Amino acid sequence: MNLKDKDMNLLHLFSILYEERNLSRASERMSLSQPTLSHRLSKLRSEFGDPLFERAPRGLSITSKAEAYAPEIIRLVKSFESLYSSMSSDDWHGCNDKVSIYGTEISEAFIIPEVIGSLSISAPNAQISMFNTLGTLPAKELEKGTCDIAIAGSFRSIPDSFYVQKLCNIEFVVLAHKDNNNIEDMMTVDSFAKCDHVIVMRNDDLLAGVDKALSSIGKGRRVVAGYSSFLSPQFFLKDRHDILFVCMSPVAALALQFDDNLVTYQCPIDIPAVEMSQIWHERTHHDPFRKWIRQEIRKSALTL
Repeated sequence: MNLKDKDMNLLHLFSILYEERNLSRASERMSLSQPTLSHRLSKLRSEFGDPLFERAPRGLSITSKAEAYAPEIIRLVKSFESLYSSMSSDDWHGCNDKVSIYGTEISEAFIIPEVIGSLSISAPNAQISMFNTLGTLPAKELEKGTCDIAIAGSFRSIPDSFYVQKLCNIEFVVLAHKDNNNIEDMMTVDSFAKCDHVIVMRNDDLLAGVDKALSSIGKGRRVVAGYSSFLSPQFFLKDRHDILFVCMSPVAALALQFDDNLVTYQCPIDIPAVEMSQIWHERTHHDPFRKWIRQEIRKSALTL
């Protein structure tokens, strides 16, 4: 037997499936899409010449061969985890690495600052470099290693070869001037449509559903300006009291801090929340420092 032909990660998959007995929970725990996990499970079955884990009415059932091998495999996996844990402490003071993160102005403004704060304490010699995704998944950069982590809520068709971890959901609200004469006690569809709007022009077209929803009930809205950033339109509302801006809730919260004349309303049109995720490639999956950075990113995102 030649060990170089063996994939030790399959043993880790075995231990997770044995513990969870559920494909969905196992894929979430390993930050793998279900198609990728199914592909690896197929390799695992081929390696052992046995189904090992079979679908059942409630989760997965364990074959007798899997039960027989489970104690030894789990012992080996725990041993590997213990070894690598002892090799990679969380003392990053001597680390002078540079981590490249692709994101949007949302992640730059509301997630990364807290990560940089943690970095300044735990890894003062390390550096984070931010690049804008421009609404597109930087797949080639992730594969080449010029991008370590990509953060956004608008990526489409993420390849199964990438790891994906959900960070948080961000709701949309309506930002307005408190002296807007078209709005009374609450925002209605009529007052929403009556006002002029500023929007953000993006490739991902996050808010296209607003106009479709209005059109379905025979209404529309007048867009007077389109911006490239979510952080700029708030300043337009200072001088134009009849303007509305549909934006993510953290953007609105920031705007309220700087201008007491602004208020927020619940959007009368149903807009799905944005699911923020971070994506990374296999090449950085086991890197201890980047794993720590991903943990800090998730910790920061959960506060939004």
